[in-house]
Amino acid sequence: MPHINAAAALQISMLLLALPAQYFISQWYGMDPAERIQITERLIIASWGISTRSYLSLDTWADRLKLWLSKTRTCLYVELLILHFRNWYYGENKPKSRDNEAKPHSYFAESTHVHSPKPEYVKFRVGQVIIHRKFGYSGVIVGWDVKADAPEEPLQPRYPSAKQDLKDTPHYRILINKANGFGKSTAYVPEEEITIIMGLEVYHPDMETYFSGYDGSKYIMQPWLKKLYPHD
Repeated sequence: MPHINAAAALQISMLLLALPAQYFISQWYGMDPAERIQITERLIIASWGISTRSYLSLDTWADRLKLWLSKTRTCLYVELLILHFRNWYYGENKPKSRDNEAKPHSYFAESTHVHSPKPEYVKFRVGQVIIHRKFGYSGVIVGWDVKADAPEEPLQPRYPSAKQDLKDTPHYRILINKANGFGKSTAYVPEEEITIIMGLEVYHPDMETYFSGYDGSKYIMQPWLKKLYPHD
């Protein structure tokens, strides 16, 4: 099929309109002046009626507005879908934390507030390696609270009436050494249950998250952790 460009299409259109135009001109000039006036009046009245229905009718404008709004909503919906897909594809849908945004309270020495000043009665430091006096596992301290900071329900079985005072003593969060074969990977213990040990390295999958190395006596905190425990 031959290709038709814009100029060729225009020429064909003019040829197709030539015959009706000739017929109209011949009919128009074949009338007397009175008939021409009557036809002109009818054309003007008809054009005014169409214009009135099309442009001066409130119902017509209301229908057009509804159509425009429906198209606009559709376009916006499509744009939102595209935006969500783009964010999902490029991983941009991750929430971005803000410094002034309120953070939910964290228990078990996982709070993100700066632990400063450090009370003198908190003896141990983040990065020190410990041994549990009762269970015998080793681990490394990754956080502390000046007293037990946890929901009451998990604390009740650990602190019966005879040990209620322990809840008001410093508590430490521990990454438990995987080399011990202990069932748990973390622990939250009071100060009196642990003791410090030197020269022992700890193996745990989260060590690099908290520490950058080991100097033989303690682990070196990552910068973000050092900001939370500036005096350790």
